[in-house]
Amino acid sequence: MKYLHFLLFFAVIFGQAQDPIDKDSVTQLEEVILIDALKTKKVIGITPSDVISAKTFQNYSPVDIVSSMNQIPGVYVLSGALNTNRITIRGIGARTLFGTDKLRLYYNEIPVTNGTGSSTIEAYDLENLGQIEVVKGPKGTEFGANLGGAIILTPKEALGMSTNFSNNFTIGSYNLIKNNLAFNHYDGKLRLNLQYGHIETNGYRENNNFERDGFLLNTSYQLNSNNKLSLLVNHIDYTAQIPSSLGFTAFNEDPTQATFTWRASQGYETNNQTLVGLSLSHQFSSRFKNTTSVFYNYLDKTEARPFGILEEITNGFGFRTLFSGDFTLFDTSADFVFGAELYKDEYDWDEFENLYQENDGNGSLKGAQFARNKEFRSQWNAFTSVQYPISDSFSAQLGLNLNKTAFDLQDRFNPINTNNSGSRDFDLILLPSLTLNYSISEYHELFGNISRGFTNPSLERTLTPDGIINPDIQQETGTNYEIGTNLLLDENRLRINLTLYQMNIKNLLIREQVGDDQFIEKNAGSSRHQGLELGIDYTLSSPSSKVQVNPFVNYNLNHHKFTDFVDDGIDYSGNDLTGVPKHRLTIGLQNRFFTHYYLNLIYQHVGSIPLTDANDRYSDAFNLVNLRTGYRKKLTPKFTLGVNFGVNNVFDVLYARSVLINTQGFGGAEPRYYYPGDGRNFYGGLNLAYAL
Repeated sequence: MKYLHFLLFFAVIFGQAQDPIDKDSVTQLEEVILIDALKTKKVIGITPSDVISAKTFQNYSPVDIVSSMNQIPGVYVLSGALNTNRITIRGIGARTLFGTDKLRLYYNEIPVTNGTGSSTIEAYDLENLGQIEVVKGPKGTEFGANLGGAIILTPKEALGMSTNFSNNFTIGSYNLIKNNLAFNHYDGKLRLNLQYGHIETNGYRENNNFERDGFLLNTSYQLNSNNKLSLLVNHIDYTAQIPSSLGFTAFNEDPTQATFTWRASQGYETNNQTLVGLSLSHQFSSRFKNTTSVFYNYLDKTEARPFGILEEITNGFGFRTLFSGDFTLFDTSADFVFGAELYKDEYDWDEFENLYQENDGNGSLKGAQFARNKEFRSQWNAFTSVQYPISDSFSAQLGLNLNKTAFDLQDRFNPINTNNSGSRDFDLILLPSLTLNYSISEYHELFGNISRGFTNPSLERTLTPDGIINPDIQQETGTNYEIGTNLLLDENRLRINLTLYQMNIKNLLIREQVGDDQFIEKNAGSSRHQGLELGIDYTLSSPSSKVQVNPFVNYNLNHHKFTDFVDDGIDYSGNDLTGVPKHRLTIGLQNRFFTHYYLNLIYQHVGSIPLTDANDRYSDAFNLVNLRTGYRKKLTPKFTLGVNFGVNNVFDVLYARSVLINTQGFGGAEPRYYYPGDGRNFYGGLNLAYAL
């Protein structure tokens, strides 16, 4: 399997040709992408969202999904490694130490957030994606009403009537090898996208090797004028070593080192994950249609940690149905959607001693079992929204989401100890959203939103270190307020998006470290998230259109505070919210020369981040510069060639790409706050596309 991509690559080169391909249908390789003309909003109606695709992806390495997402104002992904990412949206999720929660993640509109609320963006290959859409806050009722919002990943598809192969091969620093082979076909009825990807790298740090194979099948068939059947299969299999976080001294002396215990145990994780989804779209009439999906998600994971080896198996399944259409009210046509979504999973997890200290320096060794548990987790959402044009220029959209969540934990290692088993059945929660949109003109609009959201604590976060469920843990709830404007100026060459928001969170979940990798949770107060998000881009072309310059600026100001937070008798009210940078700025310059050459420069500033609730320790602010240049041209009607070269962290800055908060040192060790970002590194790629 490891070298299959090389064999497939050569098979593509010597394939047999058929009819010439239409322009722009070979997966975006014919010309330099400086506009996102193919972006499609999945969030229905006038709900504000951000969509990024080829234009943004072209700024970064094909390995780097994180930097592409960080270009969105209000979104910040903290990345400790390729397999260790934490997505925060407007500060929501910043207090989670490991992984992503408090948002909903969808892949081709199929929910892939598990039953406990966790999402893994690292399971998806950037080169398989056509676009990423982000709803910030709980206003996207048809995609849940989580406080953080929703992220919808859309796989690539063939552009226009065509059949083609394409291959992207990348090498780089830290022994990086990445290959992505794709077959795309569309004949008017059958749409088929088949991709195989492989990546391997030693990583920047010790004990940092990563290897992943991935397979994607995304296909649909138009059965007749009213029915379309779709199938999605996404499989990944990866092994990733874990260098873990560093204390201040180790971070500054040698950021490439791994934490001692993780290096000695050669800590790692393996993931074998498969998602299968089957969808049927039916057009009842010109004014009413439905899409219904059933899906299954399987995960087999092992994580070898110094303090124990964790083995997990998750079987998740569910369905999602969405009806949409329009009706006439007071002689005006109004759009509507309604539907429901159910997700259930069964989670088996076992823990074993790690006898790495007795293994003669050979790393982790599985010892005696000390825990065996099974969890049953279910969540369903019912949703509806109606968009009504009050006048030609003024529209309103009302949405409602109804959520019900339940957990059940069974201790199967000590079945007679009922204290370590239990269930949580959260109350039904109703979550409304109201969006208003006013069009000043065809190119200028104002919008506003008020919406209520929630976050379930995961079952693991309700457990004490002794494995007992804490029944006092409650859902976080909050109300989101935002206003903004979208402007197109100077003959549509200048785009300005500005948003102001405030979100008030109650029952804020606080995690407190009580031992080496042991934590307890509690609802400890409230917080207020205020901020400003600004996006500006401008397109300037020479009279001959042989030179095109596209500068852009994305900025967000985060003014996030604890409003009522007392912990162990200490009052933190008024302090900055932990884990959130106050300022983030991305400035970019995309340049196209003579149609086929491009040069992209990206500058990123991330402000200092408070690491403790007391605000007595902050991470250092940092500035990064990335560069990517390349050449793309259709050499013949059937064959397209592209080459690219890039440099990340041009000035070799020492910085923390991810941080932990409120961590403590034990046994005289320093608290380990920092995950170092990569030093200066290089990559280069060869892109080939061939039409059949």
